[in-house]
Amino acid sequence: MHHRNQLLLCAVAVAMACFVLFATFAGCRPAETPYHNFLTLRLSSNPTTLDPALITDVSGGIIAAKLFNGLVRFDDALNIVPDIAESWTIAQDQRTYTFRIRKQVHFSNGREVTAQDFQYSFERILDRKTRAPLTWVLDRIEGSREFMEGTTPRLAGVSAPDEYTLVIRLSKPFAPFLALLGMTTASVVPREESQQLGESFGSMPVGTGPYVLREWRMGQDIVLDSRKDYFGGAPRLNGIRYRIIPEDLTAVMEFETGRLDILTIPASEFRRYTTDAKWKDRVQGKAGLNCYYLGMNCSRPPFNDIRMRQAVSYAIDRRRILEKIYEGRGTLASGPVPPLLRTYRISQENMLFDPYPYDPEQARSLITSAGWSGKTVTLQVSAEPEVLDIVEVLQHYLRQAGLSVRIVQLDWSAFKQAVNRGDAEAFWLSWWADYPDPENFLFPLFHSANIGPGGNRSRYSNPELDRLIERAQSTVDEKLRHRLYRTAERRIIADAPWIFMWNRADYSVVQPWIADYRIPALYSVDKGLNVSKTP
Repeated sequence: MHHRNQLLLCAVAVAMACFVLFATFAGCRPAETPYHNFLTLRLSSNPTTLDPALITDVSGGIIAAKLFNGLVRFDDALNIVPDIAESWTIAQDQRTYTFRIRKQVHFSNGREVTAQDFQYSFERILDRKTRAPLTWVLDRIEGSREFMEGTTPRLAGVSAPDEYTLVIRLSKPFAPFLALLGMTTASVVPREESQQLGESFGSMPVGTGPYVLREWRMGQDIVLDSRKDYFGGAPRLNGIRYRIIPEDLTAVMEFETGRLDILTIPASEFRRYTTDAKWKDRVQGKAGLNCYYLGMNCSRPPFNDIRMRQAVSYAIDRRRILEKIYEGRGTLASGPVPPLLRTYRISQENMLFDPYPYDPEQARSLITSAGWSGKTVTLQVSAEPEVLDIVEVLQHYLRQAGLSVRIVQLDWSAFKQAVNRGDAEAFWLSWWADYPDPENFLFPLFHSANIGPGGNRSRYSNPELDRLIERAQSTVDEKLRHRLYRTAERRIIADAPWIFMWNRADYSVVQPWIADYRIPALYSVDKGLNVSKTP
C-alpha cells in the first residue's frame, strides 16, 4: 500500500510539473492537426437544428450563415445588400417586390438555384407541417394566412415568372420587409433534398453558402469544409471546426493552450484579458444590437402607476452599475433602440445620453406620493449568478429610495412562463435584434398586440404609440419613418415601462496567428470569408 502511495505521489508531481510547463507556454500554437488551415471556435451548446426554417438559437444562426444564403444580406455596416438576388425593384404601390436571381449560383449538391427554389422555400416555412417557429418573417406576404390555414394550395403572393425572376406581393406596405428577407429563416433550400431527407434535413443540410457540413458529432464538434465554387468567392480557410464546450473555464484553458483560435470572453475573465499585457492588445470589442432592462408590469399595482415606474428609473445609478458591477462591458442605454440602429437623436435635451439621471431624492418623493413608501415589490429573475449580482445592487438602491424588493429566482422555463403570463411585478431581461431595424425593438416589445409571449412582457399599452408604430411600418420614406421612430421612442421613455440599463458589447480575444477577424455586427451575418490563419 505504501509503495502504491509513493507511485501516486510521483504521478501527481509529474502531472503538476507538466501543467506548469504547459501553462508557461499557454497561447503557443499547438502541433498540426487533421484540420489544417481550419478555424477552431467554441460553441457553448449544441444547435437544435441546422434547418434554416426551424432555427431559433444563436448557435444555429451562426452556423447557418456559413451554409445558406437568402435573396439579400447585411453588410458590415448593416446595410441591406444583394445576395442571391443581384437586384430588385419595388413597385409604386410599395407592395410588389421583383427580384432578379443571379445565374450560376449552385447548391452544394451541384444544382443551380432558381426562383422556383425561393418560392418552394417560402411556402415550406409557412406550411403548417413544417412547424416553423418564425412564420412572422413571411406572414405579411399576400395570401399567407389562407396558405397557413390550408384553404389554398399555393402562396398567392409569391410567383416565379421565369427561372431568374421572383415576384413577392405583400398584403399591405411594410417598410422593413427587405430586412426580414435577410434573416436566416428566409434562406433558400433545395426541394429535392428537403423532401427526401424530411426531418433529417436539419442534421444533413444542403445550401448555397461558402461552407458545407462535413460532420456533426453531438456534444463534441461540428466541422464545415469550405467550397471553392462559392459564387461570392472561395473562403481563405479550408474549413471551420466548432467545438462544443459548455464550461467557460474549460474554454479558457483550451484557448490559452492554443486549441481554440478565438474566444468570446466570459464575464468572469473580462478584467484579466483586458488588463493582461500578453492578451489586451488581442482583445476586440463590438457594440451589440441589444438592450438589457428591468421590466415593470404596467397592468397591475404598483407599476400601473407611472410615478412608480419613473421613481424606479430615478432610484438606480445605472452608470455606476455598468462601470463597477458590469465592468464597463457596454454602453449606457438611452432608450429601447440600440444606438447602432438610430439615425436620429431622441430629443434636443440630450435624452440620447441619459433619460433618467440618478436622483434618489426624486425617486423617494415619487414613491411617497404614490403611497408605496416602505412597501414591498417582487422582482423575478432567472437563475444566473451574474443576474443575481446585478439585481441585488438594484435591490439596494430601491431600499434607499424607500421601496423594499423581494428577489425570486426561477429556472429559465418557469421564469419565462411567469413573465409571459404577467405574474411578475418586475423582471430582468434583455432583447436582441432579429434584424437591424428600430422596428424590431418597437413593435414586438411595446405594441399592445404583442402583450405577453409576443414580446411586450411589460404589458404596456398606449394607443397613440400603437398608431405611431403602425404608421412607421407602412412608411417607405426613410427620413419620415425614422422621425416616427424617434417620436415613438420618446413616448416610450416618458412612460418608463422599462429601466433602460445598457447595450451590452461583445468582446473576443484572438490568437496571434489569426488575421482579418472582426466581430460581426449581427451574429447571423458572418460568412467566414475573410478571416485567415498565418502559416
